[in-house]
Amino acid sequence: MIDRDRFPVDPWRLVENHTSLEDTGVTETLFSLGNGYLGLRGNHPEGRQAHEHGTFVNGFHEVFPIRHAEQAFGFAETGQTIINAPDAKVMRVYVDDEPLALDVDDVREYERALDFRTGVLTRHVRWMTPSGKDVVIDVDRMVSFEEKHLAVMRLTVTVLNSDAPVTVNCQVINRQDGEDVYGGAYAKKAAGGGFDPRKSDKMHDRVLQPQEYWQDGGRAALSYRVTASGMTIAVVADHLVETDNEYSARSLVEPDIAKNVFRVQAKQGVPVTITKLVSYHTSRGVPARELVDRGRRTLDRVRAEGVQRQYDRQAAWCTAFWERSDVEIEGHDDLQQATRWCLWQLAQAAARADGQGVPAKGVSGSGYSGHYFWDTEIYVLPFLTYTTPLWARNALRMRYLMLPAARRRAGQLNEAGALFPWRTINGEEASAYYAAGTAQYHINADVSFALAKYVRATGDDEFLRREAVDIAVETARLWATLGFWRFTEHGDPEVFHIHGVTGPDEYTTVVNDNLFTNVMARFNLRFAARVVREMAQQDGPDYAQMVDRLSLDPAEADAWEAAAEAMHIPFSAGLGIHPQDAVFLEREVWDLDNTPSAQRPLLLHFHPLVIYRYQVLKQADVVLALFLQGNHFTAEEKLADFDYYDPLTTGDSTLSAVVQSILAAEVGYQDLALEYFRESIFVDLGDLHNNASDGVHVASAGGVWTALVSGFGGMRDHVGDLSFDPRLPADWPSLSYTLHWQGTPLKVRITADELRITAGEGDPVPFSVRGDGYTVAAGETVAVALRGQGPLRAGRPTIGDIGEQLREDGTVLSASVPVTTATTSIPIITGAVPVAGHPADGANLGVDS
Repeated sequence: MIDRDRFPVDPWRLVENHTSLEDTGVTETLFSLGNGYLGLRGNHPEGRQAHEHGTFVNGFHEVFPIRHAEQAFGFAETGQTIINAPDAKVMRVYVDDEPLALDVDDVREYERALDFRTGVLTRHVRWMTPSGKDVVIDVDRMVSFEEKHLAVMRLTVTVLNSDAPVTVNCQVINRQDGEDVYGGAYAKKAAGGGFDPRKSDKMHDRVLQPQEYWQDGGRAALSYRVTASGMTIAVVADHLVETDNEYSARSLVEPDIAKNVFRVQAKQGVPVTITKLVSYHTSRGVPARELVDRGRRTLDRVRAEGVQRQYDRQAAWCTAFWERSDVEIEGHDDLQQATRWCLWQLAQAAARADGQGVPAKGVSGSGYSGHYFWDTEIYVLPFLTYTTPLWARNALRMRYLMLPAARRRAGQLNEAGALFPWRTINGEEASAYYAAGTAQYHINADVSFALAKYVRATGDDEFLRREAVDIAVETARLWATLGFWRFTEHGDPEVFHIHGVTGPDEYTTVVNDNLFTNVMARFNLRFAARVVREMAQQDGPDYAQMVDRLSLDPAEADAWEAAAEAMHIPFSAGLGIHPQDAVFLEREVWDLDNTPSAQRPLLLHFHPLVIYRYQVLKQADVVLALFLQGNHFTAEEKLADFDYYDPLTTGDSTLSAVVQSILAAEVGYQDLALEYFRESIFVDLGDLHNNASDGVHVASAGGVWTALVSGFGGMRDHVGDLSFDPRLPADWPSLSYTLHWQGTPLKVRITADELRITAGEGDPVPFSVRGDGYTVAAGETVAVALRGQGPLRAGRPTIGDIGEQLREDGTVLSASVPVTTATTSIPIITGAVPVAGHPADGANLGVDS
């Protein structure tokens, strides 16, 4: 799945040993740097031949009116898209006034490496110039985790065999609006490439309005106000020169560019090092001048501490991160490397988000317009919760801060409580296509589910009672009004239904009683009722404040509990499975096995209405419910559901393979589980969906951790009970990972015949292994013998297993591929037998009378 000649295996680094223009966008993503606030794409410092010269700040966005072809009440009105912040990565090198250009020059040595232990991206180039100069250029780049607003770039040039004039041209460029001599901003040159809804919205008018800009010696500043959103940004760059060579410096500043040019009379073998310190500050409305002052203070502090101090702090931060986050796969360095790359991307997307959300692409690209989705709560929050709880709390506080907008949105849709947006940056719904956007009401339950998991795993009741209870209450209120009761003939409430919603599977929209939605809404209602009752019993002051703040009627909790207990959970007795929704099984089955690869992914080749008529899934839906709410389904039900839905799942979403891997492992398809795991772990490293150039698939990376810990590692925490039932692949000698449970770190190591848990400092932790209970105390190790790794099943479920089964009405399930009359004869029905083409004898062309 990855070219190992070019990207060799290294368990602690992603290494590239030769460059290529064929996949520039992908490598820009793979070698991107970020800290959750600031992100720099892996562009080369020469600033040429880029897919996207990207610098992104989490939450820094522009807004625009959504123009609907046909407007209706309650449609999303304001779109949001992340802005390409001013680019400070450019550090161009000239020797004898000849520029280094990797695509055409005689490059004798090349290595680019992202080191997960130091948090630094390095690049080594040995270049033979046309005039015979042997030049070594070493570059490193870092986005600091400790200093949220800081990026450091360092370039060293050494002419090995001669004296030579060397010039280094350092720039800060507004690429969002401006153009340079090497081509316009990506936003203005990316008109080609065809339709793809996964890409970012492009702005055609000026976005960044210049404010204060200046040069002061080696320091430069650019600042802007965003035209419509009113946000502000300031970029301040400083330059330090270290060399025993003679040099001079020149500078230039204009509204959209700042240059610091250093001319060096380089002596043979005498290096010149230029360090570029850059500070980014943004705000929702603070004047740009104040942000410039903040940037100055950041750089003043860094210069006083010293540059090396920043690298040392970065390395120490990384050491601590890996101590609490690493997952070790013994004997498989290729999977180990890919796993650590994925975990590193989670840190780069979330570590310093600090109250902002975690965008679908982190800060590595403009894909999905920098929006936050439900992906965060279901796929990213588990990793954050069990390794670095503070990051999880910060992400959940983003949802708390969005409650006012969510309440307004619920009101627009005639519901009580709050409705979180399907995609957003500022809290307002930004999805113009309601069927696959707003209709995904399950986002409410996803947020409450992540909140409940966080509180149970950490014991952070203070956060729950002071702020987050508002999320639980307001999301439950929405379900209470969105759903409705069906009554018996005697007028008694019997069953609670939820109609007109879309589940996680975006190939099936606006349906009644989507299983995932109903199961998760049931959880949401029960969680809210339990929290409110516990607060009433245990914490009078907080409870009283909450009741006053939310105007809570004590009877609401009883109503939520009643709705949860009566929630309709679809089940087909005839097929022995849970239908995805009320009418899913009435649709025709899409024959994915015989769908040409040229027509995949389906969303790029078929109108939504074509897709909606079939039993076909973009991503796991019922299967995801089986995992998240696994304590409500039997082993037999999980196997039957997995066997039915797996052949119908296209995997067109990168969110799918990780969940399929987890359930495949649980029900016994060990080889298939490993296949799905490899597919998920190489989504970006192998560019398996042909869109890694738009940025990292952060949720998929989060799912990789869950697939390891909960899939192969067998960890569950239903109802707050920590349990393990491992499914270690046959050729893995061991799997090790760390969990933090109620403040106690647990080191888990699994082999074929043993599960071993060692507890760090903290309270004793009770847990179970395959139903048997144990407790591990601080400093102790508990070893549990294992007999096998669960059931084993060969092969995989297929479409053929579905065919010839009967629906509830007695009709036969059969699979087909949508056809067009341009390539296929129109089918004619004669009697009960469909035939292609016209009958030779000109007989009845319709149904026999």
